[in-house]
Amino acid sequence: MSDHEKRLKALANAHRLQILEWLKDPTSNFRRQVDGDLIDDGVCALLIEEKLGLAQPTTAQHLKALVDAGFLVPKRIKKWTFYKRDEAALSRFMRSLADTLQ
Repeated sequence: MSDHEKRLKALANAHRLQILEWLKDPTSNFRRQVDGDLIDDGVCALLIEEKLGLAQPTTAQHLKALVDAGFLVPKRIKKWTFYKRDEAALSRFMRSLADTLQ
């Protein structure tokens, strides 16, 4: 599977698109966290799971797909994993996709 295909597959899911949308503005979309800053460190997977309303394993699969596609950056703090968007990677992909389709 090519990088483009992997990334498109990651985006071909409503839950994953929702996660990316929420993470554009984490302070408006998530409650305060005990550990980690929503902007600097990202959003705890537990908060994403809560907001999605899905089981932990399902949420973890969605987050893994977005990390594998290069759209999210994970960061471990204590026993938790926090996620934030990789804006540069998202921009590169969008430009590359536009170039491919034009």
